[in-house]
Amino acid sequence: MTVSIPRAQARVRAATTTNPRKPKSKARSIPLTIVGIIILAIMVFPVYWMVNTSLQATAGAATATWFPFSPTFAGYQAAFSQQGQNFLSSMIIALSTVVVTLAIATPAAYGLARFKMRGTRPLLLILLITQMVPTIVVANALYTLFNDVGLLNSYVGLILADSAVQVPFAILLMRAFMESLPPSLVEAALVDGAGDFRAFVSIVIPISRNAIVTAALFTFLGAWGDFLIALTLTSTDAVRPITLGIYNYIGSNVTDWGPVMATSVLASLPAAVLLLFAQKYIAAGALGGAVK
Repeated sequence: MTVSIPRAQARVRAATTTNPRKPKSKARSIPLTIVGIIILAIMVFPVYWMVNTSLQATAGAATATWFPFSPTFAGYQAAFSQQGQNFLSSMIIALSTVVVTLAIATPAAYGLARFKMRGTRPLLLILLITQMVPTIVVANALYTLFNDVGLLNSYVGLILADSAVQVPFAILLMRAFMESLPPSLVEAALVDGAGDFRAFVSIVIPISRNAIVTAALFTFLGAWGDFLIALTLTSTDAVRPITLGIYNYIGSNVTDWGPVMATSVLASLPAAVLLLFAQKYIAAGALGGAVK
């Protein structure tokens, strides 16, 4: 079967006529790019103004200039001297919360993904519902319990409270990823003589590294940025985290916002550094369980 030359030429013309549409698509992308830049500038501007104000010796954030022409680090010196203990407290609480949360959520997620048991769906539904409960409700409920057992104004109390909030989300996140793992990997280890725990430690955990890192990062950010639980369960300076320290700091520095903004910058650095170095793990871990 042959195709006539005029018909072939017509097909060539039809194929080439689609090329002029490409400039139109590029022309349409220019306004979208401009809109994206504007939105990004609006979102980043508060961060810039925070850093800008922290480098100026001004009376207030509203009176600061648009650029620190004469930068000063007096605000950071005051922040280190006055908020150093609070910064250390937040680091202890956040890191300990990550350890406790992963120790509970990782085997729980594997058990829910690996073993088919009765009540799995209702349990997952309960875990999902817990994400809808406001944090202040959890904090008020824990206040009475911790008061009875003597865990108020303590690192242990704040760590357990933050872990109670973060564990359900970590389980849901890691279970979605572990469900996508081929069952043959674990079955091969079981055939070779490994137990369920050995297969979990030697095979599942290394493969699930992206999901575990993602859960750890979200847990750290949640514990690091916690305010309501710390406000409810602490009343002394001994275990006061940086978020509560900034809150109290504002009341005593309403006439000098340099140290306040410097403290805010320092409080933002750990989260920013972690997100910068672990963004590839976040993308892989968050989307890893979406496709089987």
